[in-house]
Amino acid sequence: MNEITRAPLLPPTRTPLLPPTRAEYCVIACAEAWRGNGEVLASPMGLIPSIGARLAQLTFSPDLLLTDGEAMLVRPDGTTEGWLPYRQHLTLVSSGRRHVMMGASQIDRFGNQNISCIGDWEKPKRQLLGVRGAPVNTLNNPTSYWVPRHSRRVFVEKVDMVCGVGYDHAAAHPDTARFHRIPCVVSDLGVFDFATPDHSMRLAALHPGVTVEQVREATGFDLAVPDEVPPTREPTAEELRLIREVIDPADARTREVAS
Repeated sequence: MNEITRAPLLPPTRTPLLPPTRAEYCVIACAEAWRGNGEVLASPMGLIPSIGARLAQLTFSPDLLLTDGEAMLVRPDGTTEGWLPYRQHLTLVSSGRRHVMMGASQIDRFGNQNISCIGDWEKPKRQLLGVRGAPVNTLNNPTSYWVPRHSRRVFVEKVDMVCGVGYDHAAAHPDTARFHRIPCVVSDLGVFDFATPDHSMRLAALHPGVTVEQVREATGFDLAVPDEVPPTREPTAEELRLIREVIDPADARTREVAS
């Protein structure tokens, strides 16, 4: 969130708007993850998810709670709304009153996520962030994912280590995983969900200019693809104004997803 330049709320622009960029479609897809969530803590990890969460609160999900990542609840313009001590944050996590959007160094067909290491755990080729809060997140509150560069290195047949719990592992432990849910995965190519009989990943929407063949080529497993794949929802003129003039006037979003 520190990369986003905050600006005061502005009156509606009268300047003709340029067409939405790929980054702005990704913002919309991330914002949609919080639609209908009500009064829960939105925990976006990453620049575009942060813009998306702010946009959602300013538009169709006004009851969302946003945090500065430390100890405060904040408004999208940066003003302080309340105090959120760490123990209260953990209470929200354990009670399911949070929807986090995490990153993923690897993610597989059932939504298992890896942010810990590449290669064998006992002697990895590369050490990453570590497991961190991924298991608690996925077992206690809805967890979505954001992948800024969709590739076979990220969308893999089987993750090297399970950090965030996927649907297959959750099914094997129903008593401890009864609150497990992965609403969506958003990448720079499209939106994905798990609305299949075996809860394997499904292509739910394509960003404009992206084809099903491109997504399949960039995915390391057989992806479920419906006969008709809808496009990602186009941002409204007001949403574009908020993204460009209020939330991210410095256009930091294009550093994460190029046009």
